[in-house]
Amino acid sequence: MNEQRGSHRIELMAWSEAATLAMPLRERVFVVEQGVPPELEMDEFDAVCRHAVVRTTDGTVIATGRLLPDGHIGRMAVDAGWRKHGVGGQVLEALVAEAASLGMAEVVLNAQVHAQAFYERHGFAAEGEVFMEAGIEHRAMRRRLSG
Repeated sequence: MNEQRGSHRIELMAWSEAATLAMPLRERVFVVEQGVPPELEMDEFDAVCRHAVVRTTDGTVIATGRLLPDGHIGRMAVDAGWRKHGVGGQVLEALVAEAASLGMAEVVLNAQVHAQAFYERHGFAAEGEVFMEAGIEHRAMRRRLSG
């Protein structure tokens, strides 16, 4: 799936295509900005995920996220200069649409607590208690898919 959105394009791809595109942004956001240990940032699940990558018309990667085969969405990252411009929501909705096209009944994610309202605006409901992951407070969230 490729979707054009004005000055940027969303593409869904396998890790073999996404790795060199997504990892620099993920390292900047998670490791540098948020202090996540590098060994926790990359895991064995990347290889089996569908990855959303957003690039500007000049090829600059500005956002990414992934969908695991079990319906978990994760590794949502948006370049600092593109936050609050709707790009993260576009990535999230592209991953939700991919899950629906694969016949999944629901998607789940572990939201950083500060981003919980963002996910709620996209139809996710919080579940359970706040927990720590990579030194950051998270909350499990779920969105049922129609159909």
